[in-house]
Amino acid sequence: MFKRILGYTGTYRKTTYAAVVAMLAGMVAQVLPFWFIYQIIKPVLTHEAMTAEYVIWRIAAIALCTILYAVFYIWGLSLSHNAAYNTLKNLRISLQGKLEKLPLGVIQEKGVGAIKKTFIDDIETIELPLAHAIPEGISNIAVPVLVFLGMFLVDWKMALLALAALPLGALAMGMMYRSGTSKMGDYYASAQKMNRTIVEYINGMEVVKVFNRDGESYHRYERDIKNYRDFTLAWYKVCWPWMAIYNSLVPCVALFVLPVGAYMVMQGVSTLPNFALALCMSFGISAPLLRVMNFWPTIARIDFAVSNLEQMMNEEPLAQSTAVFTGHNHDVCFENVRFSYKDAEVLHNVTLDIPEGSLTALVGESGSGKSTLAKLLVHFYDVTDGAIKIGGQDIRQMSLEALNNQISYVAQEQFLFNISLLENIRLGRPAATDAEVMVAAEKAQCGEFLTRLENGIHTMAGDGGKQLSGGERQRISLARAILKDAPIVVLDEATAFMDPENEEKMNEAIAEVIRGKTVIVIAHRLQSIIHADQICVLDAGNLVAVGSHTALIAGCSTYQRLWQAAEGSAQWKVTTSREGEMI
Repeated sequence: MFKRILGYTGTYRKTTYAAVVAMLAGMVAQVLPFWFIYQIIKPVLTHEAMTAEYVIWRIAAIALCTILYAVFYIWGLSLSHNAAYNTLKNLRISLQGKLEKLPLGVIQEKGVGAIKKTFIDDIETIELPLAHAIPEGISNIAVPVLVFLGMFLVDWKMALLALAALPLGALAMGMMYRSGTSKMGDYYASAQKMNRTIVEYINGMEVVKVFNRDGESYHRYERDIKNYRDFTLAWYKVCWPWMAIYNSLVPCVALFVLPVGAYMVMQGVSTLPNFALALCMSFGISAPLLRVMNFWPTIARIDFAVSNLEQMMNEEPLAQSTAVFTGHNHDVCFENVRFSYKDAEVLHNVTLDIPEGSLTALVGESGSGKSTLAKLLVHFYDVTDGAIKIGGQDIRQMSLEALNNQISYVAQEQFLFNISLLENIRLGRPAATDAEVMVAAEKAQCGEFLTRLENGIHTMAGDGGKQLSGGERQRISLARAILKDAPIVVLDEATAFMDPENEEKMNEAIAEVIRGKTVIVIAHRLQSIIHADQICVLDAGNLVAVGSHTALIAGCSTYQRLWQAAEGSAQWKVTTSREGEMI
């Protein structure tokens, strides 16, 4: 596990090694005072002459070692934390890069809560081994090993007595590790579920309040938090008894040395100075050994977190190359496209040609595959089978950057960052000047609501664009598309939030976006696409018909049914239940 973690340190691996050396020096300085104490005790036990100068020098050495321990320990921690947090930075940046290359479906399946836990909580757990377990663990093991080797050279019998308590502590540690690992999966699953529920609870609070579902939503929130508590306590419950045992045994290195060693001295099997040396050094290494053991309870947790992290980082990325766009035009071609979601095929052998400069509408009932087809074109997912080509070039044979330069995608729900509206629009083309952004905003019919805002186009959008209405957010997103000026435009129900008063302005904005482009429109209002060059009718993932509005009305029963439903909805009226009068 430590080898895997060190693999993430990159250029900071040398800093981590330097931290190990510094802490090793600090641990030597921590243990040496017990050697000097033994040197003071030994003349007393052997009745040798001892001067005041002899004692003073050893006391001074003890004081110096204490200072050196503090200096080396602080220096080592400084180095290890510098390496650790820079490694976490690199790791998060690397993970972000890999996350961007994952299919959107994979990201949505994981959920915001699980991804947040991976980016923040799981990565943060790696700080412990990088900053503490590796440098401190190595030094806290190395110095006791050296001490035990020295003790074996002086008196192997006393050394064995000093070691006697460690196997018992190691056995308790192993039992705790095995028991804790069996509960680790449930603990992590409950933590991820709790995170998802908290995010959903906060995001859905408006709906909960409006429809008076506080009780139901809170019960689910409370249940998942309690489950996390119960799984966490269950994990600790199996670990606590073993933790108590090894925490009692490991510090007592002198547990057998004191009684048995004293008996051996009385029987002449060992000498009194060796007995004193074993006692002194046992007390000296007990603290380092305990610190090593205290890292072990977190090993299983860290190992699980690292495995989780690597699993996310090793998810199959979108198929792409580093090639630029080399298509000979901007025709779009779907060739025998199949797409499966969670082992269920949702698009079945779709073949469709969209000529350059044409307006193509995708229509069908909810769940028919319209939006999925559009998202496959912008490479939110990889096709399961078949190919999607632009100008004859497979979209998998170009980089995502090259593909994105060819397509403007305007979805039903557009996200605005909490930056100025100017900068939100500039996302369409980061190199654009302020004047070019303003022109795009005017073409997108944003001028009317921008004049109402105190700071105009420099107004902050708020979290998720909450400062604007749905229709206003749509016009900002259209301004992005106008500024981007890509040759292919995909409009995924782009007028969904538009009220009748602003529909004319929205249509003018859309006209600016699609002028001279290859356009694919997903529309819920069939009346708005009757003049499309071709209308593609989807039903349960199948492309059932392609043609003009007139041809489809005459010969496609699925389209006829959709048209009748659209005509009927246009006649809907809201009336009072008592008098049948229009409100």
